[in-house]
Amino acid sequence: MLAYGLLAFATVAYLFRWLMPPKSSLPDIPAVTPTTPILSFWGSIKNLTHNKELILEGYHKYKGRAFKVPELFRWHVIVTGPKLVDELRKAPDEMLSFKDAVIEQISMDWTFGPAIMGNPYHIPLIRSNLTRNLVVLFSGVREELMAAFNDAIPPSDDWIAVPALETLMTIVSRTSNRIFVGLPTCRNPDYVDLNIKFTIDAVTTGIMLNMVPAFLRPIVGRLLTSVPKSIERGVKHLGPVIKERYRMVEEYGHDYEGKPNDMLSWLIDEAEGVETGARELVLRILSINFGAIHTSSNSFTHALYRLASNPEWTLTLREEVEQVVKEEGWTKNALQKMHKVDSFLKESQRCDGLGSVSITRLAVQDFTFSDGTFIPKGTFVSAAMMPIHHDEEFYENPEMFNPWRFAEKRSGEGEELKHQLVSTNTEYITFGHGKHACPGRFFAANELKGMLAHVVTTYDVKLEKDGEIPPPSWIAQSLVPNRTGKVLFRKRRD
Repeated sequence: MLAYGLLAFATVAYLFRWLMPPKSSLPDIPAVTPTTPILSFWGSIKNLTHNKELILEGYHKYKGRAFKVPELFRWHVIVTGPKLVDELRKAPDEMLSFKDAVIEQISMDWTFGPAIMGNPYHIPLIRSNLTRNLVVLFSGVREELMAAFNDAIPPSDDWIAVPALETLMTIVSRTSNRIFVGLPTCRNPDYVDLNIKFTIDAVTTGIMLNMVPAFLRPIVGRLLTSVPKSIERGVKHLGPVIKERYRMVEEYGHDYEGKPNDMLSWLIDEAEGVETGARELVLRILSINFGAIHTSSNSFTHALYRLASNPEWTLTLREEVEQVVKEEGWTKNALQKMHKVDSFLKESQRCDGLGSVSITRLAVQDFTFSDGTFIPKGTFVSAAMMPIHHDEEFYENPEMFNPWRFAEKRSGEGEELKHQLVSTNTEYITFGHGKHACPGRFFAANELKGMLAHVVTTYDVKLEKDGEIPPPSWIAQSLVPNRTGKVLFRKRRD
């Protein structure tokens, strides 16, 4: 149904395309599809469902250079090779903007509201407060993770078929919100459902609005957005909590005894002006949840499918986890020592990942790369993530899933930090690279590693059909794990 909806939207959008002023054809940058208007339209339709093939074709034809792929209302420039990727991540924000790319790419004025990126004060809190408190908050995260898994997948002597993505979204929501808003709200089924629905709605609305001409987005955006209803629903859960925390601050000061150490408290401490309102704080929490739920649940679903495809990997990981926990207990420091767990997740992101490109920027001024590639103002530019991650120049046997690939690399002198899940470089850009690399990746990595460690020490897992991973789907540049695939769980037997 989604594919048909996308095609219908795209066809209508093409009709409006003729009413729009022509976009730059970027004649000096090679294309992977024909550039004449009608053929480039069909190329943009192909890009919706076969983006992977287009990006791979461009990468192999123009490796070390830039190429372009068609989108409905523009060309999207893709850079390849370590030199250009590094130049992209180093480009100043006043020329190639990360912020403007995010706003435009997911139509943030309608999916989240203009205030979120207009005043992104939550991002430094994710980068600093959240990361700094991971050790202190780990026990609560571990407790919530165990409770969420136990509620969603009660250990059973018999095999139980579990819808992977749907179940993991619930677990990730609960676990993340233990740090975001705390107990008991993080366990409220309606609150959990709200955050999951907001995440799905934001993704869907963003995709749809990208198929609508800019001058129509205010009209279509008002019809599609779920932001007002989501805020109202969120206020029912968080409004009393926010009111009580403000009362405690007013009565006892900002450092009152028993003050919750969570994202909501950090937001309250930093918010100024209109951002101090309950509705504004609720929207901020919903937006932070989007980042956590969308990326972590998709990433872990990919990893779980991989794990379930080979039971021997579960035994290897289980042995490592139990040995480390025996020495360190269930602590953040223990997670740091689980090199195979870390490697498994990183290899899953290398092989599957979240899409075909990364380090996306929007040119707010004309920009020229060192090889002479000219990027006019208004052009989107990204790095070819998926082909880089499958390039034999950087990875031995790149098409083979080797779960211990990065653990083995860490054994070399001076290689310990370089090959961790959270580390980025021009050859591994799942989290981006440079100053705009994902600020929440340290929290996400701990959450994912904690989840994987719990799964292998609690359950045996296998696929419904032995060795047959449910096929993922591509929606433009995004790779989505199979949404209906199931994984079989039972209580571990050894």
